[in-house]
Amino acid sequence: MKKILLIGNSGGIGSALGHAWTSRGDEVTGLSRRHHGFDITDEVSVDLHLRKLDTKFDVIFIATGGLTSENGRPEKSLSQLNQQSLQEQFLLNAAGPALILKHSKKLLRRDAISVVAALSARVGSIGDNRLGGWYSYRASKAALNQIVHSASIELKRSHPKSICVALHPGTVRTALTEKYIANHKSISTDQAANKLLRLMDGLKEDQTGLFFDWAGKGIEW
Repeated sequence: MKKILLIGNSGGIGSALGHAWTSRGDEVTGLSRRHHGFDITDEVSVDLHLRKLDTKFDVIFIATGGLTSENGRPEKSLSQLNQQSLQEQFLLNAAGPALILKHSKKLLRRDAISVVAALSARVGSIGDNRLGGWYSYRASKAALNQIVHSASIELKRSHPKSICVALHPGTVRTALTEKYIANHKSISTDQAANKLLRLMDGLKEDQTGLFFDWAGKGIEW
C-alpha cells in the first residue's frame, strides 16, 4: 500500500486519480480548495494545510491548474493579451505548484523511492510549439516545467531516491476543457488517471526531472 498526497483532488483528473489509487488499496490524503479551503495561490494557506500533515508520502501529486483566468479566454494573438490574465495564469499554474513543492518537501519519504508529479501540458513545450497562441497557458506551463526540473535537482540532494516529473495527461474531457476540445481526440478522466498511474508505477530514479506524456514518452522542453 502506498501513501498518496493528492492536491487538487476535487477536479476532474484529480478525483479520478483519487478513485484509481483508492480502488487498488492505496491510502489517499486529498486537499482541495473546494473541500478544504486549500488555496495554492496563497502561501499562508499552503503552509497551514501542509504543516498539519505528519505522514511521509510515497507520492505527492499536484493535480491543480487552469486553462484560462477566471474571466478570460485563451489568447489567439498578441493583441488579446491582458496583464491580469497573465498574472492569474502564472499564479495558478506556476507559482502555486512551486509553493507546494517548497512546503511539501519534508513530507517525502527518504528511505524509499518517492514520486513528486505535477500536471503540466504538452502546449507548455517550447520545442513542440507549432501553432502559437494560448500565450498565458503555454507560458505558465513552461514555467511550471522549469520549476519541476529545478526542484528535481535540489530534491536529489536531500532525497536521493526521489523522482520529480512533469506529466501531460492527454486531452482529457473535463468541465474545464469542454469548450475547447471540439473535434480533438480526447479521453475520459478515468482513462487518463489509469494511464498516469501506470506511468508513475514504472518510473525509474534516473528519470527524475523529465517531462512525459501519459504514454510514458518524453516531451521536449
